[in-house]
Amino acid sequence: MLQENWTTIKEFILVGFPGLNPKYNGLVSTIFFTVYVTTVVGNAVLVLLFLKEHSLQKPMYGIMFSLSLADIGSGTVVLPKIIAKYWFNDETIPFHSCFMQMKFIHYFGTVTIFILVLMALDRYLAICNPLRYPVLMTGRITLALNITGWLGSFIFTTVVTVQVYQLPYCGPNRIIQCFCEQNSIVKQACADSGYQQLVAFTLAITVLLGSLTFIIYTYTHIIVCVMRVSSSHGRWKTFSTCSTQLCIIAVFYLPRCGVYICHVLRIYMLPDLHIFLIVFYTLFPPFINPFIYFFRNKQISHILVFLWLFVKILDPHFTLL
Repeated sequence: MLQENWTTIKEFILVGFPGLNPKYNGLVSTIFFTVYVTTVVGNAVLVLLFLKEHSLQKPMYGIMFSLSLADIGSGTVVLPKIIAKYWFNDETIPFHSCFMQMKFIHYFGTVTIFILVLMALDRYLAICNPLRYPVLMTGRITLALNITGWLGSFIFTTVVTVQVYQLPYCGPNRIIQCFCEQNSIVKQACADSGYQQLVAFTLAITVLLGSLTFIIYTYTHIIVCVMRVSSSHGRWKTFSTCSTQLCIIAVFYLPRCGVYICHVLRIYMLPDLHIFLIVFYTLFPPFINPFIYFFRNKQISHILVFLWLFVKILDPHFTLL
């Protein structure tokens, strides 16, 4: 039976945190607004630096540039609707818009996974195969790999979204979530969605654990290579070149793996806690990544400090506030 003949839902209602007292809506919306502005501004500054600063136009920074774009996209897809819900009590989202939001949430998440894998590969080649690194990780090769990740992720997530979209939906139309998350949407289907949920979960686990396995494998080899460096200063200097990537990878993977482990082991979580964890692992990495870049990457931090001092010399009264 065609989906158009069965679907009666015209819009979804985003419930958000079901246990949240309405008197805190203003505070919650302010927090999300701050997170959104910080995410967009912080990553936009990095994008401009990567484009304008010639010393940052290297393969490693090209990968970071791609990650900053994905972070901006991820925050922009999710946060404006959450802010509108808690600031203006705008809790409805049209049927088709909900699926578009779901698609792009998964899209930017998948792009980020590919970029983290590319980061690990870049550091592996730079540390374990330094003589071949300039040949294997040129600017053109990095660009081609980035484009492949963005296009491949789009195709992959489109296939998954279409599969879920074709289910018939006839209510209830209340999504116990802050945004259109796939599991919450599928629960609204008025047909057996077990196959779609199994396929989606299997693909998610495969992509998440497959990429994490590759990252662990590469960094294990990196650690082995670093330990072979004779001096302790040399070991620390070599390992510090991938410390930024390790921080970003940990922030991205640890909360996600925690949620998936609880799902597999059928560990019960309160709805508000479950929603918080999903919101956290969706929004926290794009928010914190610019700070990690700044504090863990000396070249970027030095450029930002230099630009700040330059602006202060031109205008002593300049302030970010």
